[in-house]
Amino acid sequence: MKLIKRILLILLVIVIIVVGFIFYKGYSLYKEALSNMSLEKKIETIRLDDDYVKIDDLPKDYRNAVVSVEDRRFYSHGPIDIIAIGRALLTNIIHADFLEGGSTITQQVAKNLYFIATDNNEAYRKIAELFMAYDLEKSYEKDEILEFYVNTIYFGDGYYGIKEACEGYLNKSPSNMTLYEATMMAGIPNAPSVYAPTANLNLTLNRQQKVISTMVKNGYISQEQADKLISEQPNF
Repeated sequence: MKLIKRILLILLVIVIIVVGFIFYKGYSLYKEALSNMSLEKKIETIRLDDDYVKIDDLPKDYRNAVVSVEDRRFYSHGPIDIIAIGRALLTNIIHADFLEGGSTITQQVAKNLYFIATDNNEAYRKIAELFMAYDLEKSYEKDEILEFYVNTIYFGDGYYGIKEACEGYLNKSPSNMTLYEATMMAGIPNAPSVYAPTANLNLTLNRQQKVISTMVKNGYISQEQADKLISEQPNF
């Protein structure tokens, strides 16, 4: 019994050391990113982009669709969503595969701003994103963070941000998206190489149905509206 307790204690110490090392490396990566460019300067830079779109110029349906499918508790939780992380861990353990992530919109913004091209260890990057997400939530309102998200996310075909994507896929500005188009566009960033309309339209529409179902579940649209949307034919 004493031997077992000693082994367990040693294992616990090892785990603590490993976790501590990962946090140290992640924090170092976070500090290095900020030393290259402060968060305020980074945000100022993306806001000066000619294709930057203010959130008030986006249809409410599109904003609702993004929040519904990407992070439905976005406006009520902090930088991380413990419930989503727990659900993702459980799903991945049950299926013995990485099927679901638990990143919030804020964490995704942190990644898009600083860590999208990094070749660092994924665990270190996740910790760095977490620190950066806390900075974002401390300095900016939720609507601003959502605005950063839709302007920095990748939509496939070389389109970064909702303006480029709308002009490329829909031949229109984001402000003119219909509810049908908004639900389609909200689904693409989850896996742009798979869900972009130019890659596989059937998969695009399948993903769109997922977006629509989450909007019904979260109270953004009615089932009647959903049924009508699903019956529509793509016009692009």
